[in-house]
Amino acid sequence: MKARLVRIGNSRGVRIPKSMIEEADLGEEIQLHLRGDEIVISKAATPPRAGWALAAKRLASRDEDVLLDQPISTHFDREEWKW
Repeated sequence: MKARLVRIGNSRGVRIPKSMIEEADLGEEIQLHLRGDEIVISKAATPPRAGWALAAKRLASRDEDVLLDQPISTHFDREEWKW
């Protein structure tokens, strides 16, 4: 598909058709990088630990948020830690 660069202040922009945005599942933020002489637009990376809070809430609601291993008391715990 051919497109034109449009002037936006001192920069230029490209209008991306809605159908392409939806098909690529692009959100408000995107990633841009160069591959040789090509500009590649892709979805922004998901932040680390995205969705962990919701997953923890689901586990807690099903009483599945238990430790898999028993806590091990250390010298620090017994002798040095102060509450």
